[in-house]
Amino acid sequence: MLDIVGHHLANSGISYAVIQGNIPAKKRMDLVDDFNLNLEGAQVMLVSLRAGGVGLNLIGGNHLFLLDSHWNPALEEQACDRIYRMGQRKDVFIHRFLCKDTIEEKILSLQSSKLSLAKSVLSGSGTKSEKLSLNDLRLIFGV
Repeated sequence: MLDIVGHHLANSGISYAVIQGNIPAKKRMDLVDDFNLNLEGAQVMLVSLRAGGVGLNLIGGNHLFLLDSHWNPALEEQACDRIYRMGQRKDVFIHRFLCKDTIEEKILSLQSSKLSLAKSVLSGSGTKSEKLSLNDLRLIFGV
């Protein structure tokens, strides 16, 4: 998905950088620093959910576009936290793309039920399941 978006950004003359799991940590931090500090640098930072979940401070941006859904809502919350943090001086906007009549609608429903369950079940230790249950899979695939 990031490749497709990157292609369209390039065709529109918009500069961008990409952070995915295969980017070494040093290069990743260089890209982040350039994005946050260089006004002439990348206008858009494309980040996969897994690669961007922890440790990135992307205050150079203030619009986050969630292009794909993940069954674990915590991953998406972490992604949102990359731009909504101390040092951010702009209003932050989160945009979610959701295709009608697709598996994404079911994943969104699953996220909602997981968030409700987590709120009611979390113990003092704050642990929760990181795996999909059989019922979760049935909900996603409609069986």
